[in-house]
Amino acid sequence: MRAPIAPIALSEFHAARERIAGTALRTPLVRLQVDAPCEIWLKLETLQPIGSFKIRGALNAMRALPPERLADGVYTASAGNMAQGLAWAARELGVPCRVIAPDHAPRTKLDAIERLGATVRLVPFADWWRAILEHEVPGERGTFIHPGADPMVMAGNGTIGLEVLEDLPDAAAILVPYGSGGLACGIACAARAIQPGIPVYAVELEGRAPFAASLAAGHPVSIDYTASFVDGIGGKSVLDEIWPLARQVLAGSLAASLRQIADAVRLLVERTRVVAEGAGAAPVAAALAHDIGAPKVVCVVSGGNIDTKKLATILSGDIP
Repeated sequence: MRAPIAPIALSEFHAARERIAGTALRTPLVRLQVDAPCEIWLKLETLQPIGSFKIRGALNAMRALPPERLADGVYTASAGNMAQGLAWAARELGVPCRVIAPDHAPRTKLDAIERLGATVRLVPFADWWRAILEHEVPGERGTFIHPGADPMVMAGNGTIGLEVLEDLPDAAAILVPYGSGGLACGIACAARAIQPGIPVYAVELEGRAPFAASLAAGHPVSIDYTASFVDGIGGKSVLDEIWPLARQVLAGSLAASLRQIADAVRLLVERTRVVAEGAGAAPVAAALAHDIGAPKVVCVVSGGNIDTKKLATILSGDIP
């Protein structure tokens, strides 16, 4: 079992912000005009250069490494967005990047990874998940950058929390997609360091919610995995090294169904002209489905890298 990740100090988020400045954008926070039990605000990470928040963590992790750790390049295990973030950062720093991706990864994301100059190797889901658990792939050269369970990745992710509370100091809750936990926990650590009482909720896919299942059991549990168009969340389990921190800093789990998430994707296009992928729209779906008693809720729209055929299906009213 890997050592638990400790809470991240506020100074680490400020240091991360300095490292990623000039490449990662300070994304806007905009109001969603919709009938809801609360004001819904959107943190639009879809506007990042790679269309996803992942550039923040990948860039911070790489710029924090000493040069000798970069000599043989870097690699990660990713379904798409972290791979794009790492490929972008590697190209900027002039080092090779390799990506281990599950064989169901969306073609849109794989094409984007290869355009950025990274090498992609598709593997069965079980092999990909093993890399997530073990933080390495036997036979691969270079430094492994975990897509979520890495303090430097989480510090980069948490810069979102700094921006949210600077731009909307009276935000009463933050809803974040829960994949590996690195985004939700990073934002929660940063936000709670500034405003200790603010609840940060993990948003998961109904029926595929390992964090909710782990909270109910009191320990990390595994669930059955089923692929869907919501490919950024809904993994097999909560990572052991993330679990103690997630249980400490997250207020709970909110579930959204595939139908609710598809409706949220369509709503964002129709009301705001924002294209979000399934995981990115999940917080909006949860904010519309659950009254958590907060007057102002910020939804982290984590990414917009959705396959165009799937988007067309959603806009027509169906579920991919």
